[in-house]
Amino acid sequence: MTVTDRPGPGDAIASASSLPSEGRTRVVIEDVGPSIDGGRFPIKRVVGETVVVECDAFADGHDEIAVRLRHRRAGTADWRETPMVALGNDRFRGSFEAEAVGRHEYAVVGWIDRFGTWRRDLRARLEADQDVSIDVRIGADLVDAAAAGASVDDRAALERWAYRLRADEAAASNRARDALQPALAELIAGNDPRPFATQGEPILEVVVDPVHARFGTWYELFPRSTSPDAGRHGTFRDVIARLPYVVDLGFDVLYLPPIHPIGRQFRKGANNSTEPEPGAPGVPWAIGGLEGGHTAIHPELGTLDDFHALVDAAADRGVRIALDLAFQASPDHPFVRDHPSWFRARPDGTIQYAENPPKKYQDIYPFDFETEDWRGLWAGLLDVTRFWIRQGVRIFRVDNPHTKPFGFWEWFIGEIKASDPDVLFLAEAFTRPKVMYRLAKLGFSQSYTYFTWRTTTTDLRDYFTELTAPPVRDFFRPNVWPNTPDILHETLQVGGRSAFQARFVLAATLAASYGIYGPAFELGERVPREPGSEEYLHSEKYEIRHWDLESHASIAPLIRRVNAIRHAHPALQTNDGLAFHETGDDQVLAYTKRAPARHGHDGRDAGDGDEDVILAVVTLEPQGRRSVAIDLPVGELGLDPQRPVQADDLLRGGTIVWHDGRATISLDPADCPAAILHLRSAAADRAAGSAG
Repeated sequence: MTVTDRPGPGDAIASASSLPSEGRTRVVIEDVGPSIDGGRFPIKRVVGETVVVECDAFADGHDEIAVRLRHRRAGTADWRETPMVALGNDRFRGSFEAEAVGRHEYAVVGWIDRFGTWRRDLRARLEADQDVSIDVRIGADLVDAAAAGASVDDRAALERWAYRLRADEAAASNRARDALQPALAELIAGNDPRPFATQGEPILEVVVDPVHARFGTWYELFPRSTSPDAGRHGTFRDVIARLPYVVDLGFDVLYLPPIHPIGRQFRKGANNSTEPEPGAPGVPWAIGGLEGGHTAIHPELGTLDDFHALVDAAADRGVRIALDLAFQASPDHPFVRDHPSWFRARPDGTIQYAENPPKKYQDIYPFDFETEDWRGLWAGLLDVTRFWIRQGVRIFRVDNPHTKPFGFWEWFIGEIKASDPDVLFLAEAFTRPKVMYRLAKLGFSQSYTYFTWRTTTTDLRDYFTELTAPPVRDFFRPNVWPNTPDILHETLQVGGRSAFQARFVLAATLAASYGIYGPAFELGERVPREPGSEEYLHSEKYEIRHWDLESHASIAPLIRRVNAIRHAHPALQTNDGLAFHETGDDQVLAYTKRAPARHGHDGRDAGDGDEDVILAVVTLEPQGRRSVAIDLPVGELGLDPQRPVQADDLLRGGTIVWHDGRATISLDPADCPAAILHLRSAAADRAAGSAG
């Protein structure tokens, strides 16, 4: 080496400055999940659910490692911890319960388990009959290190252990065997000094919602069509009178389209006519008039006191009111006068109305989220929502959220949930999958789905498999609707009563949350405005309707029965545990749902065993009897494979016993195109029963 090659003082400083802040961390933590987009977004759970976390964790060399799952309420300092169990191949699993509504954090921490390594090696040396006198002294030092940071009681216990390990009167091997007792390991585990621990990054989050974010049964109606007198505009008091009907059918969320004043400029008439007849009530989504805007009530519906009476009357019956949150305005909205910059001007000076070419909505002005006053717009919309929260509304169905910026929704929902974490938002976004999923990641509690357009057994299997598998199930909660005021699918138009029954049972049993737009649905409203259209003829969006709830054509009895089944069986209250089964018939869909057989949603016991198992079989063909044989994976369903399967028919009554897990089901669409069965392991005295 020449003189010029020798390192100087400056080189040493440069080398030291490139060193990490701590070079003695040895544990690696990778692939922590569930995690959405690398931790960019939180996962979702409801109160009482278990968050199961897995990760890879390992270190160099052969030392044992300790791995813990940490969790805490967001904004608090102290972590709660639970051990993670080794699954093999450096994979670990732990869990914690989502105990309270709000935002929570979780992370994995790991470190070299010096005491665990010492115990492992000590046991091996004892089995080899080696001298362990030095090893025992090493163990005593490790116990001392744990005692230094322990609580008063634990410190005393650890100091006694250290003394025993160092005692001269006993043989080293005997002292070593004492040290292998579980009691000492448990003390150390709670007081390990954790030298050079590694915490997985980033810290992950879970949003915990009320239970009804996972399981809900929605009924949509137009208040103006609830009057018992044909031709009279319905009121909130009429809706209160309708509540017993809604409750009797088994619904626990009553969703109301916009209840605000309706604009008069460019008001639409029957069947979306641009030349309305005198007295046309207009479209509720054309919000705003002389009476006010988003915080006002349509005068023909009643007063704010009447609305409060409705919210209270519904709550007394176990029903939550959901309001439509439509961020748009009619030309008569006060915002148009007071905040013209919130709307986009056209070259001719007029304001741009809403369009979805070739459809035109001249009676609706969308907000311009690129306005220079975007901060004022955002704040104004937040104020609107907080107003209705103060009136007792905790659920909002959000109209067309995919037409507003993603950044707005992340801020908006975050602001609401920071002060009111129990408030829920349902995204009405029938748009591209990635857009729907992004909205869910940003905070929407539930989302509409493509269920309406999934009409074959293959499509249904593929779609619900996607929705109930990771990563989608960790952030996207489906709310399934067979119809809406905007959507009358061809299946219902041509399939008749059987199609309504089949689509209803599919919605109510495939998803934990579903809804119907009634009374149009239970009464079988199925005439389109014109051939090829999904719009209703005489749509309630444009006119007041009078419904005959006592019609013999109503499928209300089926709805009532299925909702009672849903409330009694935990398997139908979750989107987990869904499995599809081959039927040999491409027109018949069969699937099971299973969940722990704790008490049902209404407190009734769902079953005798550890699992609540429901089998649903639905024919998509509206005519002709179908018969299928299904080979049930009895063991995978948590049933006893050594015993026959007892199937309680929850729709028709009666019990069937199947042997060898082979189920035979016959369906007649003229009666009902579906079967819902509760599966159990047959009792010993039923083993000789005949198969059905």
